[in-house]
Amino acid sequence: MSMDFNIFMNDVVRQAREEIESAGYTQLTTPEEVEAAVEEKGTTLVMVNSVCGCAGGIARPAAAHSIHYDKRPDRLVTVFAGQDKEATAKARSYFEGYPPSSPSFALLKDGKILSMVERHEIEGHDPMSVITHLQGLFEVHCEEI
Repeated sequence: MSMDFNIFMNDVVRQAREEIESAGYTQLTTPEEVEAAVEEKGTTLVMVNSVCGCAGGIARPAAAHSIHYDKRPDRLVTVFAGQDKEATAKARSYFEGYPPSSPSFALLKDGKILSMVERHEIEGHDPMSVITHLQGLFEVHCEEI
């Protein structure tokens, strides 16, 4: 039996996109969409999605569950590293002082980076520790909903 790798990967990418969208995040697939979302007044959480195991097993579940909190960002958006390359590059241009990392989370306010949760803070950790980290950032930087 042979498997077409592209068909397999398209299915993995589709599932990863659907999972983060169903959690309430808006897909940003162009640099223009990234700029419009990030430059908007208020707080924006950018989840840099990927197909790696720590994205599926830790980052996306943390993205979904962290927002069930008294304080949260005004906007929840996502870019997909390795898929929407120009959008991801544009998002990363706002993450001054942080190297490219996926999966990762960036919390911005009025287009300026406040903090990041980088891959090394996701990979090898459990979803609850990432949720706690994100909610700690929300507590400091976001308004009550």
